[in-house]
Amino acid sequence: MSQDLKDKAITYLRALEKADWATARAMCAPTATVWHNDGKGEQTIEENIKGMEGQIDAIESMRYDITRQLSRPGDVLQQHVVHVTTKNGMRGQVHAAVYFRFEDDLITRIEEYSNFIPSDGGV
Repeated sequence: MSQDLKDKAITYLRALEKADWATARAMCAPTATVWHNDGKGEQTIEENIKGMEGQIDAIESMRYDITRQLSRPGDVLQQHVVHVTTKNGMRGQVHAAVYFRFEDDLITRIEEYSNFIPSDGGV
């Protein structure tokens, strides 16, 4: 079961890479919540995906590289790096630690601690 949940977390991220919002939504419970360390509080999964939809036009490419994944029944904790290139040529990486909670094979909670690092080192 733990490997299955790990695979589901990866499948969710692959859907985000492809801007396949329908697949991402289908993997989440309708009541799923998302929290980011941006100080804005919790969002519904719908609000979170709409926010990503609003940013996708500026993105040329996005790739998630999973660096570590741990799981137990109902939970996946992982580290990943998102490699981002924008259409105006900016490149950077988002280093993140993400917690996924699952119930009935659907994502019910995502908590993400992330930090964007421009490829130029912020100079």
